[in-house]
Amino acid sequence: MNRIKRIIPTDESARNAAHERWNSVAKPLGSLGLLEKAAEKIAAITGSENVDISKRAVVVMCADNGVVCEGVTQSDSSVTAICAKAIAEGTSNINRMAQTFGAEVLAVDIGINRDVECSGLLKRKIAYGTDNIAVGPAMTVSQAEQAIAVGMDIVRDLKDKGVKIIVTGEMGIGNTTTASALSSVLLDLPPRSVTGRGAGLDSEALKRKIEVVERAIAVNKPDINKPVELLAKLGGFDIAGMTGLFLGGAYYHIPVVIDGVISGAAAALACGINPIAAEYMLPSHVSGEPAGKLLLEKIGLKPLITAEMRLGEGTGGVLLLPMLDGALSVYEHAHRFEDISIERYSELK
Repeated sequence: MNRIKRIIPTDESARNAAHERWNSVAKPLGSLGLLEKAAEKIAAITGSENVDISKRAVVVMCADNGVVCEGVTQSDSSVTAICAKAIAEGTSNINRMAQTFGAEVLAVDIGINRDVECSGLLKRKIAYGTDNIAVGPAMTVSQAEQAIAVGMDIVRDLKDKGVKIIVTGEMGIGNTTTASALSSVLLDLPPRSVTGRGAGLDSEALKRKIEVVERAIAVNKPDINKPVELLAKLGGFDIAGMTGLFLGGAYYHIPVVIDGVISGAAAALACGINPIAAEYMLPSHVSGEPAGKLLLEKIGLKPLITAEMRLGEGTGGVLLLPMLDGALSVYEHAHRFEDISIERYSELK
């Protein structure tokens, strides 16, 4: 956890240089909107106006959640292992999308409740799933810290391999319940306001899910001012690992993309642990889950994609990559005002 204390703000001089470079492109100022801001943010993160996201990775944290025993999901926990193996073998939804956009996919067993025989699965298991948050803490504070460290270490290792941008993803049956519990506390809203249908619950099951989240908060008495303890009480190993990815991005100066509501909960926790972490995060889409937009607003970020997605695995996050590629093609290669003898636009104040 010492690394977290050494996180520093992003480089404003690089951001300003990128902004000036945008303004030299022969087009109306700011006309690519949030995409220009994203490129400027990447420049600030990396300390260079020469923005490079050519080597990219999606990290999918896979873990099981003890709260599944409360009947809050359509599927049982066995699905987590099946899907994690498929991601590791390259046959899942995220693999197809990532391949299209030139990203490698790394599946991580950070807490699946059984052993999965698959050479492509990175084994970083903290424990065989979490405990049931409806009756007590999901994990110990020590385990939460271990999982955060796993995420930070993965960022370090990917940076050493030349990766320039990381998309967060997750796979874990029951993790919209843990994310809802965390969101309720992080946003100071009642569980019914932030709890959605997840992978597809009917109205009766949704009511039960809300009641479970209410019970989890009542039993654990979490404190928003103690984010690691909050994570330990109501989270999952997948969320803890993604929290580490965001903090690792901040420490190792690599932009990390927020996916949906579960990734958003991890991002908000990372900001609670060290607020500077928000400077290293890139939003992608706004989840169809109730807390999705609210979590991004808490962090102070605007989504670039509104598609009512809720698939997980990093599938929403990876869609940001081709949008950035398109914007950066203009940033790098479009003609400049001086090239075509057009007077620059004036920046309005």
